[in-house]
Amino acid sequence: MTIARLVEGRTGPVISIDAGATVRDAVELLAKKRIGAMPVTRGGAVAGIFSERDVVYQLRNHGPAMLDGPVGEVMTAPAITVERSTDVMAALALMTRRRIRHLPVVEDGAMVGFVSIGDLVKYRIDRIESEAEVMRSYIQSA
Repeated sequence: MTIARLVEGRTGPVISIDAGATVRDAVELLAKKRIGAMPVTRGGAVAGIFSERDVVYQLRNHGPAMLDGPVGEVMTAPAITVERSTDVMAALALMTRRRIRHLPVVEDGAMVGFVSIGDLVKYRIDRIESEAEVMRSYIQSA
């Protein structure tokens, strides 16, 4: 299965923030939407990812004054992205290898979705449970 199947049923735009916005605004958006990370855009393209971890690391290194700086200076960049045609298992392997938890889905330079490691793990668990059910049915009918 491809990433396209994971994002095709989602409605509404991906929650993101412009690189010029303040970190304070980004933190407010994370809290308001109850999310842990979001893509950061610059000129309409994905420039990076801003997450709770970025806030923690920057607070430790620069103190609370960093909240008034631009998100573009504290985000994790460059963003690692996938396309809709990327296989789910390949995306999961990429996330594991790179130790990241979120992937913007990009097509022709435009962001068309955003997936988390939780989305991919849920797919994997659902697939394993489905395969196990098929095996149980097969064994019981034999």
